Amino acid sequence: MISYRVAILWRGDRDARQAATPQNNRYYRIFEELASLGISAEPAVYDEDFADEVRAQLLGVDGVLVWVDPLSRGKTRAALDPLLREIATRGPWVSAHPNVILQMGVKEVLYRTKHLGWGTDTHIYRSAAEFHDEFPAQLQKTGTRVLKQNRGNDGQGVWKVELLNTSFSRDDSEVRVLHALRGSVPEQLALANFMGRCEHYFGWGGCIVDQPFQPRLPDGMIRCYMGEDRVVGFGHQYIKSSNRRRKDRMRQQHNLDRVSCMGRMPQRFSRCERRWKRNGCRR
Repeated sequence: MISYRVAILWRGDRDARQAATPQNNRYYRIFEELASLGISAEPAVYDEDFADEVRAQLLGVDGVLVWVDPLSRGKTRAALDPLLREIATRGPWVSAHPNVILQMGVKEVLYRTKHLGWGTDTHIYRSAAEFHDEFPAQLQKTGTRVLKQNRGNDGQGVWKVELLNTSFSRDDSEVRVLHALRGSVPEQLALANFMGRCEHYFGWGGCIVDQPFQPRLPDGMIRCYMGEDRVVGFGHQYIKSSNRRRKDRMRQQHNLDRVSCMGRMPQRFSRCERRWKRNGCRR
């Protein structure tokens, strides 16, 4: 029987790399599931400071499962992605491959698929000059827009921008902005100053996506997980709110918990599951 070796890669410092075992990290369930299938899994803690060491490790395994956010403590995947591409060309299977992420896991997908059923009035800016030339007109037209840097996580680089002036001026108009990053508070400043603050998003990420603000945001969203052609997990996820009464009212209205799941669907998803089955979805 063939025995495969898989490295599970996540970001950490030198101490985390030296101390990592299959049991002492947040991915221990993945190690357990792979072991149950007869697959030998090993930790591969990554940082740019010891990238050559990680490279040598990855070249010695059959596959690599990558769990590294686009942005983490001020670091990007600018060095990691070329490394993973090289590993993939040398034989080991890499998931998710950086090229697949660029096709499916970036905000630009919202622009490329805007003609589909979930699409909306979506625009894209591929340079700071294009952003400064075109975004003010879009903001003037709708009054409130949402800007998203192409690659990010945890709300980093996602902004709600609300025009405050009744008489619009490209240079002097005041806007109220709110960063989606947890703990952020609204801020009022000149539109030109805010746009200047966003210019660094055209570096590693490459572009900014611009969409209208959705007033139905408090209704939450359906988060869906796919395994090939199967829905393997889903849940109705509400936005976080400090208002307990509001959260309770929302839960009563939708008759659902604020939940998200992967893998097997527990019984508490039955109401949500029935709703999906009525719309033609399958488990």
